[in-house]
Amino acid sequence: MTRAAEDFLSVLNARSQEIFRRLVERYLDTGLPVGSRDLSRLLQVELSPASVRNVMADLEDLGLIAAPHTSAGRAPTQQGLRFFVDAMLEMGSVDESERTQISRHIEGSAGHGQVEDLLTEASSLLSGLSQGAGVVIAAKADMVLKHIEFVRLDASRAMAILVGEDGQVENRILDLPPGFTASALAQAGNYLAHYVVGRTLSEARRVLHERRAEQRAELDELTQKLVEAGIATLTDTKGNGAPTVIVRGRANLINDAMASDELMRMRQLFDELESKDGLLDLLGDAERAQGVRIFIGSENKLFSLSGSSVILSPYKDANDRIVGVLGVIGPTRLNYARIVPVVDYTANVISAMMARKRQ
Repeated sequence: MTRAAEDFLSVLNARSQEIFRRLVERYLDTGLPVGSRDLSRLLQVELSPASVRNVMADLEDLGLIAAPHTSAGRAPTQQGLRFFVDAMLEMGSVDESERTQISRHIEGSAGHGQVEDLLTEASSLLSGLSQGAGVVIAAKADMVLKHIEFVRLDASRAMAILVGEDGQVENRILDLPPGFTASALAQAGNYLAHYVVGRTLSEARRVLHERRAEQRAELDELTQKLVEAGIATLTDTKGNGAPTVIVRGRANLINDAMASDELMRMRQLFDELESKDGLLDLLGDAERAQGVRIFIGSENKLFSLSGSSVILSPYKDANDRIVGVLGVIGPTRLNYARIVPVVDYTANVISAMMARKRQ
């Protein structure tokens, strides 16, 4: 529980907490401000509307609820929703039919052989189950090398060709030291292939750095220089670090009743997702977090303008590394108790599928 949530609990008595909880639950269910008369009917103990109004006034003074526009009712503020989520939210569980639906659809897409098929299916599923937008943000995959070789282009340049187990090919140009021979080029390529094939780029870099002392003893000076240049090409990820983003169900967040400024903010959100601004920060945040994260309104700069709530959970690869996040974007009155466990379960299924695909 956050320090802010503890502070609010310390100043709210049991009656105030109950009235606040009922107000938020009613608002999340209907999307409408809640009046004192309606609240008095929802409470387990009998309280007059006047008594409820007095408590609501105290809650408003604390910044937990407010009157939207000219409504007579009250709705939770962003601060109030955060307090509710941190201190009062009772999580549900994923029912058996939804578990079966999620597992069946994702396992079915796994047969297509591409990780992106898994992620696209996950995004579509989350959109359908939440009636919001499903989102997947995936870090660029660390290529598992199947083949590496050098091809001479001219007297001073060669091309390093990297082929991944998934069929991905990357070509990188490197400078040759003066006097380099064709046999030295082949020797350097064979040396690198011996240590990097079957490893990811990051694993290959680590192994080659660890073997630098042996490398000096095994290779002549010119070949060693090219091996060093080859290691540098494995490190060169410039332009390849942008994450993949998959969004499904955008139409669920846009309706005819939206004001023009709301539509503009929502479109800006989608533009920012497409441009990938801030996504690497979000992935970094997922790596530091434990489990599902809930961002409400302006708590995350990427989603602040749209006034959305976002529920995200990290998923992992076969090496138990966090490689992306998936979740749901929706209005702040999302059904958190239901959607949080759905997002968490979907991330676990994706992680299991990723591990299986590497075996």
